[in-house]
Amino acid sequence: MIPWLTEHTPFPPVASCEPNGLLAAGGSLAPERLLDAYRHGIFPWFSPGDPLLWWSPDPRMVLIPGEFKMSGSLTKVLRSNAFELRIDSAFGQVMKECAAPRGDQPGTWISNEMIAAYSELHRLGYAHSIESWQNGRLAGGLYGVAIGRMFYGESMFSRVSNASKIALSHLCQQPYELIDCQMHTPHLASLGGRLLPRDEFIARIGELTRINSTP
Repeated sequence: MIPWLTEHTPFPPVASCEPNGLLAAGGSLAPERLLDAYRHGIFPWFSPGDPLLWWSPDPRMVLIPGEFKMSGSLTKVLRSNAFELRIDSAFGQVMKECAAPRGDQPGTWISNEMIAAYSELHRLGYAHSIESWQNGRLAGGLYGVAIGRMFYGESMFSRVSNASKIALSHLCQQPYELIDCQMHTPHLASLGGRLLPRDEFIARIGELTRINSTP
């Protein structure tokens, strides 16, 4: 039975997660709730029209910035200065691009409700976008939540080849010691991502979120 959260119900222990990582349902996307979730290794993920669902998978996909894999071709793109890299110049636009249909998919889980919630976190200084620009146009990027020296990646997009990878490489140059990638994908693994047991992940973020860091 999945616990149902009211506005002020605390999260249950992550050890009580379902085998697929589902922890609880309900609650809200208020800034306080979201920040509490991230500090405990929990994130929201649900489709528009469905109840708000909270997850903490085991194991957890992460990227240690120093382990980011720069292929030879990506290194050439970076050295060519084909992209201008920016931080937080178009947060809302990045989220909308991440929410746009991709291929045969009609859309993503990034609903208007999610955009509004993370835009508020951005206003408060916790959510950030890393952007690749080309010829004055947004070509790719990513967004996520930063607490201390921890960055919780949420989504990325590309309109130009390599644009999101270049943005990720720039994120790895920022003062974060661990990047949460949430779920395993072959693409993230090819870039250096690896799996951590949930207990190890939560112990690590407990340390990193207590360190002051300027985004």
